[in-house]
Amino acid sequence: MKISARAQAIAPFYAMEFGKRAAGLELQGHHVVKLSIGEPDFGAPPPVLKLMREIMDGRAMPYTASLGLPALRQSIAQFYRDQHGVEVDPARVVVTAGASAALVLLMAALVDTDDEVMIGDPSYPCNRQIAESFGARVNLVPAPAETRYQLDVQAVQSNWTESTCGIMIATPSNPTGTSVALNELASICEFARDAGAWRIVDEIYLNLSDHDDRGAAPRSALSVDPDCIVVNSFSKYFGMTGWRLGWCIVPEALVPAIERLAQNYFLCPSSPAQHAALACFTPEALAVCEHRRIEFGRRRVRVVNGLKEIGLPIPVEPNGAFYVYFDVSHTGLTAWEFCERALDEAHVALTPGTDFGVHSAKTHVRLSYAAPMSELDEGLARLGKFVTSLAA
Repeated sequence: MKISARAQAIAPFYAMEFGKRAAGLELQGHHVVKLSIGEPDFGAPPPVLKLMREIMDGRAMPYTASLGLPALRQSIAQFYRDQHGVEVDPARVVVTAGASAALVLLMAALVDTDDEVMIGDPSYPCNRQIAESFGARVNLVPAPAETRYQLDVQAVQSNWTESTCGIMIATPSNPTGTSVALNELASICEFARDAGAWRIVDEIYLNLSDHDDRGAAPRSALSVDPDCIVVNSFSKYFGMTGWRLGWCIVPEALVPAIERLAQNYFLCPSSPAQHAALACFTPEALAVCEHRRIEFGRRRVRVVNGLKEIGLPIPVEPNGAFYVYFDVSHTGLTAWEFCERALDEAHVALTPGTDFGVHSAKTHVRLSYAAPMSELDEGLARLGKFVTSLAA
């Protein structure tokens, strides 16, 4: 059987690979503290579960429109108005089978072979893998600790080429949990727009960002660039990882192309998941999600302080999502070696920087604190003993 060059070129998602290894250890009877996967432990909010149970009563669940249930698209638009003060036409909202499907549709719509796409390093690996699958040449631009592991306008301008057709930014970022300041994001988007390039802003973790001193939620990129494309998901803030439901908001002119692609690639997102997701936007569900956001903040404090006590430095503390990106270079191990040995010897699953680019791949490790506090305490205790053993 001939395997395509595309399939052979794509790299594994190492976070999932370490998750598989952790599952193997658990089958052997070991308790593994799993801090490698960005999966909230809470699950879907109770109103969503209740609605799903009501829906799954044996009734027919036909295909929805390829762009999603009209009521869900309306609810998402309302969410942006209520939470972020942005007016969005529901006709620009595209419901997808997870944020990954949104990225597939967008790359199919926007990228031709040998188009150059700029992405910061470190960054979520699937973004560049999907872009490359559609023929893009990804320009991974180093985003150091000095700029909070995020691109700034100076880096964008310095690395822009005649072939650059678009830029992808995640704020807050996976793996670092750090955000781009809104004024910096506005400058980046303005530069790219003036160059005739598209802008995709990954806002999957936006609603898990810290609120400001007045208690205001963070603003969407749409507030400074109405024609940018934003990608979001029900997986993180709403805790619905396995439900595979996300969305993107696109310029009006892009909707017809996205609709044709969605019709052919996916037909539609999961019908029952869409119907149940309507309950996400009820006051009860939103209150639950806000309580969980605050809980993630408490977990972050525990993890940041715990890693510091162990002697694992965090060059830039996160302000959103549920990740900490820490430096292991002083241990004498590469990030990959650190994660392998932490799993094998301490039974703590982490993710090496290898997943997220090349700039800090050998020196940094991602820890996900989307796990119960008891597991975080146990994981930190085990890591403390492990790091001490390295120095012995």
